[in-house]
Amino acid sequence: MTGASGALAEAAAATRRFGQFTAVREVNLEVGPGEVVGLLGANGAGKTTLIRMLLGLISTSSGHVALFGEPPSRPTRTRLGYVPQGLGLYDDLSPAENMAFTDAAFGTRSPALPAQLRPRELVGSLPLGLQRRIAFAQALAHRPELLILDEPTSGVDPLGRARLWETIGEAAAAGAGVLVTTHYMEEAGECDRLVIMADGSVVAEGTAGEIIGSHLAVVVESASWAEAFSALEEAGHAVALAGRGLRVPGADPAIVRRLLDQAGLSAIVREAPATLDERFFELVSQGAAGAASAGAAG
Repeated sequence: MTGASGALAEAAAATRRFGQFTAVREVNLEVGPGEVVGLLGANGAGKTTLIRMLLGLISTSSGHVALFGEPPSRPTRTRLGYVPQGLGLYDDLSPAENMAFTDAAFGTRSPALPAQLRPRELVGSLPLGLQRRIAFAQALAHRPELLILDEPTSGVDPLGRARLWETIGEAAAAGAGVLVTTHYMEEAGECDRLVIMADGSVVAEGTAGEIIGSHLAVVVESASWAEAFSALEEAGHAVALAGRGLRVPGADPAIVRRLLDQAGLSAIVREAPATLDERFFELVSQGAAGAASAGAAG
């Protein structure tokens, strides 16, 4: 059973306050069967708090959340697989003992673990990449209809991250819905849809192309690129190096040209389509500024 909208997980105007602090503010979100939804945001954006509400681990202050069309509960949680930031493994047990615990809880029989694992080695002594593979295996052992993954590739090398995303793709192809948080913008391309949060609110949603839209970045090419970088940074612009050129997301090219002229620097200044990384930075910065203004007004 899913919700009336067909959603496996749903938040409707979900809000969570801790005293005077609002961690999540009127968030709407849905995850359907077979889709991978990326939940992006800087540290403190409210992603983990939202996930904890969806799981029923904490209650909403207002609005509501649902799993499979009903309030989160022990029965609904048996239908999902969850990998928290802390992985949820017992460090003082072996991988096989961790999997045996899952089998006993769900009445399942887990698949074979990676061959390079030694039977008596404790999980706490393993490299992070292997620990994450075990956590994934544990979350998938009972063939869940929904996967909720909180920073599943954090601290994993590129090859390990690629393997984990391959597993995510296979689960979605088999019909599971996936809600995944990540700090890596390159992983956003693996998602069918993105939801970007800043200071507890959703500031953008859609495909990567829809979120970028027609937004541009200023590109600066100068033999004196280091001096140009310093001049723009001192003026308060967010500047990034791209080779020996500079990119300034969301800037006015006329203002950038004037600043460089004032610094006595010769440069080619032009505009180019923004990257998702740059658009994300703009959205998060705008969200933070809006929250600060709201706080000052309150």
